[in-house]
Amino acid sequence: MKALLKTTKSVKPAEVEKKWHLVDAEGLVVGRAATIIANVLRGKHKTSFTPHVDCGDNVVVINADKIRFTGKKLGQKVYYKHTGYAGGIKEITAAKVLEGRFPERVLEKAVERMIPRGPLGRQQMRNLRIFAGTEHPHAAQNPEVLDIASMNRKNKVGA
Repeated sequence: MKALLKTTKSVKPAEVEKKWHLVDAEGLVVGRAATIIANVLRGKHKTSFTPHVDCGDNVVVINADKIRFTGKKLGQKVYYKHTGYAGGIKEITAAKVLEGRFPERVLEKAVERMIPRGPLGRQQMRNLRIFAGTEHPHAAQNPEVLDIASMNRKNKVGA
């Protein structure tokens, strides 16, 4: 009598079907939204998830300038960057980034730091489009709305 064999199928890059998702970030918390977006970009929400293949979907985020932080993080969270010169470390608070020229970078960096580093992670990050306002040029792709606010409520204990 033969034993039942259970095998896991790895999806090939040509077999991947990519969908488009639209996220309205207005009033969402940065980290909670970023975790869900990162999982969709990686493809972990699919049953055919393969770690070494870009099997994630495309995500369009609008209203990234209206995203929020909890607690005192808006004024106390500091982002660092280095110029490359000796003593060239620069810092900026989250409030100044959101008020600045590119407020979408707060969410972009939060998602980028949740994606694995390397060529595959860079390829997955190319599937993320973030816009500060409500207008976006990807209406032709007919993105389905990804309701992150209800997902966060569903995942909380006792909700």
